[in-house]
Formats: sequence, C-alpha cells, structure tokens
Amino acid sequence: MINILDICKDAKWIGITGHLKPDGDCVGATMGLRRFLQNAYPDAVVDCLLQQPNRVFDCICGVSDIIPDVSEEAEEIRKAYEVRKYDVMFVCDTVSNRTGSALAAIEQAKVVVNIDHHISNPGFGDFTYIIPEASSASELVYDLILHADPDEAYMDVEAAKAIYLGIVHDTGVFQYSSLTPDTMRKAANLISYGFDFSKLIDETYYKKTYAQTKVMGRVVLDSKRLLDGSCMVGVCNQEMMAEYGVGSKDFEGIVNQLRNVEGVSVAIFMYEVKKDEFKVSLRSDGTIDVSVIATHFAGGGHKRAAGFTLNGTSDEVTKCLLAEIEKQRK
Repeated sequence: MINILDICKDAKWIGITGHLKPDGDCVGATMGLRRFLQNAYPDAVVDCLLQQPNRVFDCICGVSDIIPDVSEEAEEIRKAYEVRKYDVMFVCDTVSNRTGSALAAIEQAKVVVNIDHHISNPGFGDFTYIIPEASSASELVYDLILHADPDEAYMDVEAAKAIYLGIVHDTGVFQYSSLTPDTMRKAANLISYGFDFSKLIDETYYKKTYAQTKVMGRVVLDSKRLLDGSCMVGVCNQEMMAEYGVGSKDFEGIVNQLRNVEGVSVAIFMYEVKKDEFKVSLRSDGTIDVSVIATHFAGGGHKRAAGFTLNGTSDEVTKCLLAEIEKQRK
C-alpha cells in the first residue's frame, strides 16, 4: 500500500482532482483527502480542481474553494491550468481523460497518484491504489489515511464527514453488494467524529427539489419496458429539460428509480447534452455487467453502475445499448 504522507512530505504544491460531473463519492474522496493533507502539511498549498459539484454538497468543507473546470471556456482561460505544475497530483475515482481541464495539470505534475475502485481503470501515473472490490474511492482514501496516519492525528470532523459522504453515496446508503463488514466498521469510526450523519444523508442523498421531482416523474411516466420487461429505459431530451428548468445536476436518482421497478434487472437513463448526443447512465441488479458495456463505449464504471456518452437519436442509442445487453443475456 502506498504512503500518501511520504509521497507528499516535500511537496509545496499539491493538486487533487476527480471526474467530470462529480458525484457524492468523487466529492467525498477529493474533499476528504484535501482536508487531511491540509492538516498534515499546513504550509503546503492543496488545491482541488474539479467541475463544480451539485449544490447539495455545499455542506462539505472545501467545496467553496474548488478551482472549477474550464474545459468549455476560451483557450486563454484553459491555458491557466497548463501552468499549474504541482509537486504531487492526486486523481481520485477516475482515469485521467475524464478530468476535464485538470488533465493539463496532471500532465504537468511531477508525481501523479491514482486512487480508484472502477474495474475499468487500468491505472496510470507514478503511484496507484486501485481496488475494484472496494465500496468507493472514499473508502480507499480512508484506507490510505489509516495506513499513513494510524493514530488519525491529521483527521478531523470535516475530513470524516466528507469521506463518510462518499461511502454513503457509492453504497446506496449501505445496500450495494460492494459493502463489507469492514466498510461498516470504517463508517462507524467516521461517525464517531461527531457530525450529524442522519442530516447529511437526508440532505445530500434523499431530498430533491420540486423541479427534480417533477422531471423524475415525467421520465418515469414516459419510460419504456423492453427485453421482456427486464430493461427500463428513460429519456430526457433538451425540450424536456427546458420545460422543467433542469440541467445535468438535477438527474440524480432517476436511473435508480427506473431500476427499482419490479422485474427490471437493468435500467437505462439518458439525457441530451446537445443535439443527438446523450449522457447515458446504467444500473443493474448484477445479472448484467454494465461496466463491460461502458468500456465498450469508452466509458467507465462498476458491474452494477456505469456511464458514458453516445451520439445518435434516443432510439438509435437505445438500440445500441439493447444489443450490448442482449450479448450478456445469451
């Protein structure tokens, strides 16, 4: 196991990043690691380069300090990332080509550390800690913290809260098959730091805005059951997004709602990024390995949860996905 304190001991400038459209695990891993390293090395600059997370994560310490992704901005703005030459760069919960503008900083860094639990990640950089069986990248960050700092001298309530958030979100509030007794023991230890874990789960995982609730209802209402009812497909196009006043950060939980329908083993939710380009999310009960499908389409994920982008009409995208699902049903 790598020792993150040893890796960073002489670093004056440390960077941390994760994947585009950061979910709870990505936020938890990056923010928890940042807080820990800030406590351990108060004289070092510890930046987080990340696409701005959903506003529900504003309760996590450090989110307001994020240096936002600028991949859609003008060339002169993007070049600002290229001059960020970090002594150590941590890439959490993803591969380098899914980090947006932070890729420039990764390529300039003296040392790159990759921490991930996606089976589709082959590993890269100078140090890797990739455990596909782990519940979350946040749990892996905590493993590395405990290894480097067994007395947890540099942990505090804010770091614990962030890491706990990540574990909660990527285990579906402790219900996915990746959950282990060891994960639960770590979660119990994190709770002991004294934050309101019940409120954290309620406000970041369960609560939805009125617009989010309405668009979820619309997607479910218009969804289709295919493959003898075992596959549920939901679509949100640009017209629907405009009608309900929602964007990419408002779709959390829709694909899980589709998967929760009785008799459904795999769910597909897609929303239109631009004309005939869809961001696709897949969820499975385990009978279909959706990470295989995601890898086929240059995406990533786990056996039960994966995502990627596909071009075409919604019908064309659905046809492609059904063909890949059928390969595993035979």
